[in-house]
Amino acid sequence: MSRASARELAEASCTGIVRRMVSLPRSILGGFSRVVNQGKDLMGIGGRRPQTFHSQQPLNFPFQDPSYFPLQYPQQPPVVQEEWAFLASFEQQYGTMHPFFYACRFMDALKIAQDEHKFMFMYIHAPEHPFTPSFCRETLCSKWSCSFLMQISYCWGGLAGRGEGLQMASALKVSSFPFCAVVAPAAGDNLAVLQQMEGPLSPAELVEILQRTMEEQGLAFGGGRAKQEEQRQADRRLREEQDAAYVAALQIDQEKERLKKNSNSDHRAKLKPEKPKETSVRKQTTSQKPDTTGVKKAEATQILIRFPNGERREQSFLSTDKIQEIYRYIDSLGLVGVGNYRLVSNFPRKVYGADQMGMSLKDAGLHPKASLFLELL
Repeated sequence: MSRASARELAEASCTGIVRRMVSLPRSILGGFSRVVNQGKDLMGIGGRRPQTFHSQQPLNFPFQDPSYFPLQYPQQPPVVQEEWAFLASFEQQYGTMHPFFYACRFMDALKIAQDEHKFMFMYIHAPEHPFTPSFCRETLCSKWSCSFLMQISYCWGGLAGRGEGLQMASALKVSSFPFCAVVAPAAGDNLAVLQQMEGPLSPAELVEILQRTMEEQGLAFGGGRAKQEEQRQADRRLREEQDAAYVAALQIDQEKERLKKNSNSDHRAKLKPEKPKETSVRKQTTSQKPDTTGVKKAEATQILIRFPNGERREQSFLSTDKIQEIYRYIDSLGLVGVGNYRLVSNFPRKVYGADQMGMSLKDAGLHPKASLFLELL
């Protein structure tokens, strides 16, 4: 697909804010997903058919001889929860360098996007489709796509042959893969489809289509985003004030401790007579034991930090360390493009921001091991 074609796809339907409305399946609305052994016909559909939605006629699934695409959908192990099925399948084949997909039910991800006044990027994954490998490796997992998607939307993925991915593919009348869509919640039991993309795309084409969609549809969320930006600025100022207060208090405590140690040392030197060198050395060794024991008793906490570009870093902290120490560690890395940010857990989503700076890792529920995502503000 050429750049001109990508531009045509983005400009094809500029007559309204919403391209079309789709009724959500009852099972999606009810918060559960049936795993069914259907949908294999969807995965054999090839070709490139960008949707412009001028026509109200439903898209048909054309029949193709199975010999063209002798595909067999791999069964997921029963131990994998439905919410993690897509992510487990995707990372097994393409690694961990990809957009940050929320491992949760479709309605949960849609609610998160709505609360944050962002759109939701939906990807339906057909593992055995011939166009899927190149699209995933070269487009979806590229740093350019990952970074852009992180700025504009929340991401959710599903498998085309099972669970909620199959149900959404049926509801959206998917006719070709790879399939992506930009959606938003709508009134009632409906879903607003703002942009739909079918077939292979390059990173530049994907970003161009998404950027045009954001420019056209951004007014629908303008008021919410303005309030969100005000809140972000207030959070940033509060965090800076708390950081300054924390550093000042820490310096005062360190100075008090230093003066106390010096005073005690001088007092002991005046009261105690000199003793033989060997006895002094023995006492010194004995006095050091409590500190060593304290270090041994400290409980280590492993924190895995995932960055917007897909990079992961694991760092060890003490369970008694504050959330502030994780922020100090990230700031010490000097990462390019990382300015204001906050730390969030995946699902259930929990924000560790300015209000949680003084909490210990153990009290925050991050001990003995946790995974956090760096979300740019």
